[in-house]
Amino acid sequence: MNDNQTHSQNATEFLKDRERAHWHDETLWFVRAKRDKAAHNIPEWEALRDAASAIKEHTLSRLDEYLIQFEEKAKANGVHVHWANDAEAHNQIIHGILAKHSAKNVVKSKSMLTEECGLNFYLRDKGIEVVDTDLGEYIVQLREEHPSHIVLPAIHLKKEDVSNTFHQHIGTEKGNKDEVYLTRSARKVLRQKFLSADAAITGVNFAIAETGGIVVCTNEGNADLGVHANKVHIACMGFEKIIPKAEHLGIFLRLLARSATGQPVTTYSSHFHRPQKGQEMHIVIVNNGRTNQLGREEFRGSLKCIRCAACFNTCPVYRRSGGHSYHTAIAGPIGSILAPNIDMKQYADLPFASTLCGSCSNVCPVKINIHEQLWSWRQKLMSEGYGGFAKKASMKMMAGVLGSPSVFKISGKLGRTAMRLMPFAVNNNLNPWYKGREMPEPPKESFREWYKKNKKA
Repeated sequence: MNDNQTHSQNATEFLKDRERAHWHDETLWFVRAKRDKAAHNIPEWEALRDAASAIKEHTLSRLDEYLIQFEEKAKANGVHVHWANDAEAHNQIIHGILAKHSAKNVVKSKSMLTEECGLNFYLRDKGIEVVDTDLGEYIVQLREEHPSHIVLPAIHLKKEDVSNTFHQHIGTEKGNKDEVYLTRSARKVLRQKFLSADAAITGVNFAIAETGGIVVCTNEGNADLGVHANKVHIACMGFEKIIPKAEHLGIFLRLLARSATGQPVTTYSSHFHRPQKGQEMHIVIVNNGRTNQLGREEFRGSLKCIRCAACFNTCPVYRRSGGHSYHTAIAGPIGSILAPNIDMKQYADLPFASTLCGSCSNVCPVKINIHEQLWSWRQKLMSEGYGGFAKKASMKMMAGVLGSPSVFKISGKLGRTAMRLMPFAVNNNLNPWYKGREMPEPPKESFREWYKKNKKA
């Protein structure tokens, strides 16, 4: 991921390796197909989606009450609760807890919030080693890359990439691409990290206001092992992770795994309510721009997201451009809604990285109108002056052409003639559309001309 380049520039880099790009597309479509099969096996699937969406909308409308209730219950359970208004505060709080315990080695389960806040780099600068223990996260961490997908962080890598990475960093046999061998080798290293760590950090999938407990979902059990092997547990959650009651949890757990990977349920759904005997447990509740999103009526619904990545797997742009092209912690369609909320200027390109086909909205388990929000962001970014000169000028020109029937007719005729007599005028690298596509054969007549003739006949 190059933070200094736009989505289209990063995508161009990704697409240079056509074979890998094609493989990436097919692999994610396979995951999408698994999701469809899993969803179709549940007759009440749409009812579950409706219920989840309604619960989330209700929670967002009374977020202040549920957050306070959660804090009170968690404190009563013996948990230390912290509030962080931004990424810097989040990182400082965690560093403060670790410093108090003289912790130098930390194991962490997958948490996109800590990616969003840049926690690993922050703690590394303070002399604290953080090891990501989810296998995919561990692989990209060794490569000093960011996750390219929120559920499948190393989905952009092939077996040979992993083999080379492990050979370079943990000394596995050169050229050995056997998955079992590579996984066992990583497990051996990670087990020592779990046993020698001073503290464990986890994300939070769901926080229950009624009980003050949190739920962490993993397929590898790494969150459980990290928490139970250490005397300090720090859980990091965006404040939108709240749900009102424990009875609501079943709805989300049924939707989450099926939407993410097509599994009936995540292998481990770990419930943490209070610290173990002799352990200290902290929960850091983070805002980092979420209140701004809550205050924007047209984008508020994005806070319903349960981070399943179904919208990633179905998105034709994500599948063909790779997660790193989005230059933000959370990529894909939902990330393209969330990122401009944090910084409009830096992420102004992302809402335009979509076909607006609506497939993302169709698969979203909590019925977020993702493609409509992307369209709304485009309007907002253009009106706020973040669209760029070229886009602004071309949109203005198109508005002039499409707004006048006579100009549209003449422009169409000129375009068809130019494409027929001077194909080089459009089939060149100055035309961004041509770079990844074959230009169509121009029709001999427009639909208007055809209709006029046939109507008379």
